[in-house]
Amino acid sequence: MNVLSPTLLLAPRINETGLQLRTAAGRRGMRAFTASSWRAPQELLGQQVHLYGGPLFGDAVGGALRLGLLEPSAGWLAALPRELTGRSVELTTLAAARRLTGPAFVKAPADKHFAARVYRDGGELPGPELLDGEVSMLVSEVVQFAVEYRLFVLDGTVRAASRYARDGELSIGADDLDGPEAFVAEVLAASAECAPLPSAAVVDVGRTPGGWAVVEANAAWASGGYACDPDAVLGVVLRAAGPLKRLPDGDRPFLRELPRIED
Repeated sequence: MNVLSPTLLLAPRINETGLQLRTAAGRRGMRAFTASSWRAPQELLGQQVHLYGGPLFGDAVGGALRLGLLEPSAGWLAALPRELTGRSVELTTLAAARRLTGPAFVKAPADKHFAARVYRDGGELPGPELLDGEVSMLVSEVVQFAVEYRLFVLDGTVRAASRYARDGELSIGADDLDGPEAFVAEVLAASAECAPLPSAAVVDVGRTPGGWAVVEANAAWASGGYACDPDAVLGVVLRAAGPLKRLPDGDRPFLRELPRIED
């Protein structure tokens, strides 16, 4: 292997976006390597590696490969002003969410501990025998999104965008962003002031009966690209999940804490 050539490492269960990024990596002269297991490939140790895969895969191989995996802070959405979220949003714990007496949308900020959806009350959430109550949760007022878009953002600029839902159902399309363009610019400007994002991230926005609103933000290296331009998506992913030693200082607060993997 040419040690000077960076490698894009893909999870064993490769999805459609992974397939597209594998092709895009080849156009850049990169090697694409699909892992055969949930362990760091020995032949990639010490190499310049970038990653695309879910949180479990990142946790499994990130430490051994010395990767810096960027993700928005758990409280990013809750820190935005209500005029941008279109609803009340609170960062709390699962224990507190279990005490909800009415309907709310509940999700873990980064990991998929359980389905992110509307729960009738806290009694529907996983009990203490399944999940520790100290796990962080985002609890938000229920709103209906008529249409939702995914934005891949690099250095405060949208590099790729795609519609991914209509009325809560999957609906993928490469629509232009003339509608929410001004709103997205407002979100990114506000984020720079009161709710910083890592230099590479995914931001989802949608239209509610009250106007445009932020849906959520996620790690670019673990997000589907839908109908986004794969070459543009790859550029964001490479920054979001690459060698820790090359990470800009400004991104270090957004590093995902990786578990220690024992041999």
